[in-house]
Amino acid sequence: MLDTLSPIPTLTYAAKLLSWYDRHHRELPWRVSPSAAKAGKRADPYHVWLSEVMLQQTTVQAVKPYFAKFLERWPKVTDLAAAPSEDVMAAWAGLGYYARARNLKKCAEAVAGDHDGIFPDTEEGLRALPGIGDYTSAAVAAIAFNRPSAVMDGNVERVISRLFVIDAPLPGSKPEMKAKVRDLTPCDRPGDFAQAMMDLGATICTPKRPACALCPFRDDCLALVQDDPERFPVKAAKKEKPVRVGAGFVAVNENGAIMLRRRQETGLLGGMTEVPTTGWTARMDGGTGTDHAPFAGDWEACGVITHVFTHFELRLSVYRTRVPSGEEPVGWWVPVETLGDEALPTVMKKVISQAIPTAFMKH
Repeated sequence: MLDTLSPIPTLTYAAKLLSWYDRHHRELPWRVSPSAAKAGKRADPYHVWLSEVMLQQTTVQAVKPYFAKFLERWPKVTDLAAAPSEDVMAAWAGLGYYARARNLKKCAEAVAGDHDGIFPDTEEGLRALPGIGDYTSAAVAAIAFNRPSAVMDGNVERVISRLFVIDAPLPGSKPEMKAKVRDLTPCDRPGDFAQAMMDLGATICTPKRPACALCPFRDDCLALVQDDPERFPVKAAKKEKPVRVGAGFVAVNENGAIMLRRRQETGLLGGMTEVPTTGWTARMDGGTGTDHAPFAGDWEACGVITHVFTHFELRLSVYRTRVPSGEEPVGWWVPVETLGDEALPTVMKKVISQAIPTAFMKH
C-alpha cells in the first residue's frame, strides 16, 4: 500500500514522541524521569532488568508490588544471586511463567559470579546472560546504558503497525517492524524513546478505542488516515487451545495443616510447590479419579477448577481428605496461616481454595 502522506524525516517522529513523553510519561518505580535522564542520570541496570523480566506477559500494576518486594529483600543483584532458590520462587509465586523466576536466579548468579556484580553494557553482552533474549537485552541496553537499541514489545508492535499500516500478520511481520523501530530510534535519547513508545502503546495507542486525538503521531499515522487503527497489528488466526485434565488432592491433618510437595525442577512449574496431582502435562492428560490419589484415604470430591496456560487449558478434579495423626505424608505439612509464604502457583491456589474456600483469607 502506497503512503498517501508526505515523507517525514525520521527525527521528526522521535522529536514528536519525546516531546509528548516529557509531558505525559508514566511514573514507575524502576524508571528515571526524563528530566533526570537528560541531566545524565541513568537507571539502575538491576532495576531495569528485574522490571523487564517481571513485565513479560504481566501488567504494570501487577508487577509493582513484586518489584518492591524483591528490592526490599534483595537490594542488589549480588543479594539475589546469593538467595536460596526456594525463597526466590516463593517471592515470585503469583506472577506466572515460572521459568522466568528460574532464569532470573541463574542470570543473577552469572552477573555476580562472572561479571563482579556489574551488568554488561551492550546488547551482545547482555544477550549472553542466562534467560536474556533479544527484547530484554535491547531494553536494558537502551534504558540503562543509553545504547541506540531497537526495543520492541507488544505495545511498540501496535504503534509501529498502525503508524506504517503493516498488513503482514504477526509473528511474521516482526522483522519488518523491528527495522522500522531501528530507523526511528534516535542516538541522543534512545532509552527515553523506548520507554515513550511503550507508554504510548499502553496509554494512548491501546488495542481497543485508541485515543487518537491525543496521540503525538495523529498527523502521521497511516492507519488513522487510510484504514482502521483497531485492525492492527494483524495477527495470524489463533489455534484452539487443547484441553488437558487431571486431578489435585488436598490432604488436611487434625491440626488443619495442608500437605504440600515440590515439583521436579524441570518442566512446567518446575521447582514450584504443589498439592499432589496426577501426571498431566501440556501434551498429556493425567488421571482424574481417586484411584490416582497419592495414598489411600476417604477422598471427597470438591468439584473441578479450570486454569488457562499459554498453550493449553487445564481442568483438575479436586479431592479432599482428612489425615489422622501419625500418617506419613508424601511431602510436608504447612499451616493454613502460612500458605502465602509458599511458592504456590496460581493453579495450585485454585485447587486448595476449591477444597478449602477459606484457605487464603487473611488470618
